[in-house]
Amino acid sequence: MFGKHKRTTVGLDIGASSVKVVEIERAGNEVQLVNYGVAPLDPETIVDGEIMDRQMVVEAIQNLVESRGIKRRRVIAGIHGRGVIVKKIVMERLPAEDASEAIYWEAEQHVPYDINDVSLDFEILGVDMGPKQMQVLLVAAKRDLVLNLADIIREAGLAPEAVDVNSFAVQNVVEIAHDLQPEEVAGLLDIGAEITNVNIIRDGIPLYTQDVYLGANNIIRAAQKRFQVSREDAVAELEAGAGKLDLQALVESFGKDLVHSLDKSVNYLKTAGEAERVDRIFLSGGGARIAGLLDTLKGIQSAPVEIVNPLRRLRFDASLFSGIDPESVGPQLAVGVGLALRKGA
Repeated sequence: MFGKHKRTTVGLDIGASSVKVVEIERAGNEVQLVNYGVAPLDPETIVDGEIMDRQMVVEAIQNLVESRGIKRRRVIAGIHGRGVIVKKIVMERLPAEDASEAIYWEAEQHVPYDINDVSLDFEILGVDMGPKQMQVLLVAAKRDLVLNLADIIREAGLAPEAVDVNSFAVQNVVEIAHDLQPEEVAGLLDIGAEITNVNIIRDGIPLYTQDVYLGANNIIRAAQKRFQVSREDAVAELEAGAGKLDLQALVESFGKDLVHSLDKSVNYLKTAGEAERVDRIFLSGGGARIAGLLDTLKGIQSAPVEIVNPLRRLRFDASLFSGIDPESVGPQLAVGVGLALRKGA
């Protein structure tokens, strides 16, 4: 009689090649994508995760929010790169109310920065480690990285509602949009322009997370050099697979590098006795759209490989995509959707 109470959240994903914004509306159990936008950035705007041209990023956010008509000012943003550490640690079992201070001191042994220079968060995992120990997921980010991101958001006329880690956002999307089985080990590869995030998960717990400095720009630059073409032409070929350039060897080389990064993570888990293999592999990010990459990885890997579809279980009006296939743009929106669907948002 009174209708469903609607809640709106906005995810903001600032990547090396573009800014993405995603607006989600929730009413009861219904979740709807009500708006999204993508604004490209010049290649040198963000390098190795560091924002080189602050004003360009601010203006890109402002123009994107204005052009898409997004009214909500509070946004959930994501961070990644060298300044972010995600690690599982084992420590003495303590009551939750006593754990915070002890975890802070424990973190000093595991974070390669001055503990006073990081923002620290943690979650006590429900893993049976015996009566005297507990497993904790530790998340640390350089405080300057978080504060700088918050300042940029404010300069764009918005307000930071929360800051989350990109790998957790992608994990959130995969768990919602794809049916993971109990005990199934999934390898998530979020392929950005400069960085690929590798996150191996099982039963909702990240087993191993790392950022690898390998992204779509590697293959774009290789194509430019080999075929003496502009960046725009290389990007068009990689996205459309028009066949004007023979990119197969470059795509295969890139695919092998991705698999090598994933295998290194799996080998670490084998050594730690936490996982023997990856059962499924999910690709997201703009780099997931590289023509031929999916087939290349399927040919290399024994585990099934699929592209993340963050819109799979969301309602949306088809007109929102103006004739574009939603599945083609979906992988690029994975982080933004995951941020907007963040638990507790």
